[in-house]
Amino acid sequence: MLFDLVRPAVFALDPERAHRLTVAALKVMPRRGPAPAGPLANTVAGLHFPNPVGLAAGFDKNGEVPDALLSLGFGFAEIGSVTPLPQVGNPRPRLFRLAEDRAVINRMGFNNEGGDVVARRLVARRDRPGVVGVNIGANKDSTDRIADYAQLTRLMAPLADYLAVNISSPNTPGLRALQDEGALTGLLDAVIAARRDTCGEAGPPIFLKVAPDLEPADVDAIARIALDLDLAALIVSNTTIARPALRSHHAAETGGLSGAPLRDMALQRLRDFRSATGGAIPLVGVGGIASAEDAWTRIRAGASLVQLYSALVYQGPGLARKMVRGMERLMRRDGFATIAEAVGSE
Repeated sequence: MLFDLVRPAVFALDPERAHRLTVAALKVMPRRGPAPAGPLANTVAGLHFPNPVGLAAGFDKNGEVPDALLSLGFGFAEIGSVTPLPQVGNPRPRLFRLAEDRAVINRMGFNNEGGDVVARRLVARRDRPGVVGVNIGANKDSTDRIADYAQLTRLMAPLADYLAVNISSPNTPGLRALQDEGALTGLLDAVIAARRDTCGEAGPPIFLKVAPDLEPADVDAIARIALDLDLAALIVSNTTIARPALRSHHAAETGGLSGAPLRDMALQRLRDFRSATGGAIPLVGVGGIASAEDAWTRIRAGASLVQLYSALVYQGPGLARKMVRGMERLMRRDGFATIAEAVGSE
């Protein structure tokens, strides 16, 4: 209710400024600790999640407020995307609310303070509870992007609960080419080797974040590589470069589209990867999730975890707890004792 009162003032601000103010507010918010484990608790990739609702990468790019985010009721938080070197990202304006469509378009371009700064923040919170993943990417002007991912793996592997290899942002030219079969195998081999060199056999699980704009052959190839290399999970999916029918005057802006218009595409891609992997690898459902019903549909379609971000823009900081309560009701309604039982049961 409080967010409903302040939302007009927030929406009167430039979206990027509003985001910076939100992060600043979270820094001074009283901490209540991470969400306790409840009926929706789940174990994925050896990690114990108190509930399956996570905050996707993009909100806390620099690892400034992961513990504040966990205290909002999220079962896990993913910081980043982080690149080896600091970069300012693309020119502004680069973030647009499509309020009529309950959507967002961004062309941020991996703006962040760089791996060393983020690593220092993670060191400072090392002994705190809660699952915090690190989403890693490559610098825009890098001459060796695979080396960028390997470098970040060596830096972040001792500090992250999991690493999310992001090859699916549409806002770094050429990045999605790493989803091609040969390039992807080379990239993941380098990441896995860097983790082994840094942490031995005790390194964090590796997740791979893919785009929704994939052809069936791409899905099959990525699924095959993920299974061959024993990846811990696939995050399905990132923002889309497609433009379904939109009402907002920002509809023609370039960048990645997220929010409600992405829901059906992301759900279908999740089903595609569930089919392609035969349920042999955990999936994280992302894209257009704005309610307990949306999240529960992803679970039934094959997701072990879900993530959201854009819906937070429109519904405010109480969304995670609201979704968890709703999912608990839906799990009881459908006769499941655990989330694991419900995964892929549609």
